[in-house]
Amino acid sequence: MTAFDKPLIVYGALAYLLAMLVIGVWSFRRTRTDRDFFIAGQSIGIWVIGLGTMSAAFSGFVFLGGPGLTYRLGVASLFIVLPLGYTGGMLCWVLGRRLRELAAEREIFTVPDAIHARYGSRWVTGLAALAVLFGTTAYLGLQVQALGILLQAVFGTQSLALTMLIGLGVLVAYSVVGGMVAGAYTDLLQGVMMLVAAVAIFVQAVTVAGGWGAMVGSIAGSAEFGTSFLEPLGRVPVFTAFGFFFVFGVGVLGQPQMLHKFYMLDDPAKLKWMPLVLSASQAICVLVWLGLGLAVPSLVAQGRLAALARPDEAAPVFLVQFAEPALAGFAVAAILAAIMSTADSFINIGSAALVRDLPRSFGFRVADQLRWGRVAVLAIAAASALFAYYYGDLIALLGTFAFGTFAAALAPALAVGFNWTRVTPLAAGASILTGLVVNVGLEIAARQPAVGWVPGPLLAEGALPSAVSLAASFSVLILITAVSGRRGEQAVADDVRRLIEG
Repeated sequence: MTAFDKPLIVYGALAYLLAMLVIGVWSFRRTRTDRDFFIAGQSIGIWVIGLGTMSAAFSGFVFLGGPGLTYRLGVASLFIVLPLGYTGGMLCWVLGRRLRELAAEREIFTVPDAIHARYGSRWVTGLAALAVLFGTTAYLGLQVQALGILLQAVFGTQSLALTMLIGLGVLVAYSVVGGMVAGAYTDLLQGVMMLVAAVAIFVQAVTVAGGWGAMVGSIAGSAEFGTSFLEPLGRVPVFTAFGFFFVFGVGVLGQPQMLHKFYMLDDPAKLKWMPLVLSASQAICVLVWLGLGLAVPSLVAQGRLAALARPDEAAPVFLVQFAEPALAGFAVAAILAAIMSTADSFINIGSAALVRDLPRSFGFRVADQLRWGRVAVLAIAAASALFAYYYGDLIALLGTFAFGTFAAALAPALAVGFNWTRVTPLAAGASILTGLVVNVGLEIAARQPAVGWVPGPLLAEGALPSAVSLAASFSVLILITAVSGRRGEQAVADDVRRLIEG
C-alpha cells in the first residue's frame, strides 16, 4: 500500500508544503532588518516562544527518530526523554533570564554573541561559532533526512536522495525569504498541530495494536524482539542508557536552537510560565515516541506488518498502512510542521554564525548581513544534506551526535560561565575546543574499522562519544578555572555584573 491509496495523506502533505511557501513569501515583506531576520524583532509572546522551543527541540527527532530508535533498541531509547521533567525549568533558571536581559542591553542575536559579551574574547567567540556551525550542519542534516524519508513514504518514490532534494528545496525557499519572522509566526500553529497529532497518533497506535496487553504480550512472545525489548537495560549496555540521560539531561544547556528563543521574548517577566508551557508540550509530544515505538514492533510480532528494513520507516509505514486516512493526512502535515519549524531555526542560527560571529572573531563586520544571511542559508542547507546522506544511520543517532556536539562545546561555557564569575576566557575557550574536538574525533573513530594502522574502538562498549566529550568539556573548564586561582576574579565579576544589571 502507498500513500496514493489514501489521497488525503498526499493532499495533507501538499497543502502544508504550499502553506509554508506562502507564509515564507508573506514573511519576506515583514523582514526588513537583520534584527527581524535573526531574532524576529524581539516581539514574540510566551506561548509562541514555549511551543517554538518545544518544536525546535523535537521535530523529526521525536516523530520519526524516536520510534525508529525504539524499534532497534527497545524501551531503553526512552532514557533520552526521561529528563524532560526538569530540563524546561533548568533552562529558564540557569540561563533564560540572563540571556534575555543581556539581549535587552546589547545587540545580542546569537549564542556566540552572548559568549563574546560574557568573555570579551574574539577567539572564544570564534570557537563558539565553529561549534554552532558543526552542530547546525548535523542537526539540519537530521531534518533533511527525516523530510526525505517522510516524503518517500508519502509519494511512494524509490530514491531517498530525490525526496531529500525536494524537501531541501521547499525548506530553503521557506527559510531564505522569511528568516525568524517566518519561523516565529508559524511556531504557534506548528506547535499546536504537533500536540494534536501526537495525542491522535498515540491513541490510534494503541488501538490498532489491540491495546496495551496485546502490544506487550506480542512483543514479549516474539522471537525477533522478546522480553529484552521491554526491559530498560535489556538491549543496550548501561553506558549507553545513562549516557543518553546525561547528554540530554545536562546538554540541553548548550542547545542554541532552544536558547535562541529567549532573545525573541517580548517580556522577561513571562519567563515564569515558560517551564510549564515547555515541559507540558514536550511530555505530550513524547506520546508519539512511546505509542509508535511499541505499536510497530507489536504489529511485526503479530504478523500484520513485515519486518522493517530501515527502522526510521516505523512512523511513515504505520501512517500509510494502518492509520485512518484523515488522521494520516493531518499527521503527515504535523510531522512536516515539526521538521520545518526546527529546520528554519537551525538554518538561521547557522547563517548568523557564518555572517556575524565568525567574521567578528577575525575583527571585521559583514556589510548587509540580511542579504548575506540569506545567501549563507543556501550553503549551510547544501552541506547539511550531503552530511546526512553520507552519515547513513538512524535519525535519532544523527540527532544524538548533533545534540552532543552543541552540549559538549557550549554547555559548560554557558551554564557555568554565566553563573560562576571565576571562569575566564582561557577556561571557556579550552572547554569549547575540547568538547568540539573530542566529540567529532570520537564519532569518527567509532565509525572506523580496526584495519592496519587504524585503531579499533577507543571507548568501552556502549559508551556514547557525546557523553564522554561533555564530561571532558566540563572537566577542562573546572580544572583550568580552579588552577588559575583567584587572579582576575574581581575584574571578571565586575564585567558580569555590568552585563546583567545593564
